[in-house]
Amino acid sequence: MENRELNSGKVENKKVTAGVLGILLGAFGVHKFYLGYQKEGIIQLIVSVVTCGIGGMVGFVEGIIYLTKSDDEFYQTYQVGKKPWF
Repeated sequence: MENRELNSGKVENKKVTAGVLGILLGAFGVHKFYLGYQKEGIIQLIVSVVTCGIGGMVGFVEGIIYLTKSDDEFYQTYQVGKKPWF
């Protein structure tokens, strides 16, 4: 999923949506898929299934990390820099 350019000329920041998805559905890797990290999303899903959901804590922690970063820091780290984990 590519970043969409808004009418104001700014690129959409996916921080809040990715953070909430990480907290609520992190065990399924939904936040990874939303940010365009298909391989990492599949890994997150498999780890959560194999560990009976305990692997979902990674998604929860990532969601909190996403929400505590500044908008610019999140954008540069996860949308431009494509940092896949934490």
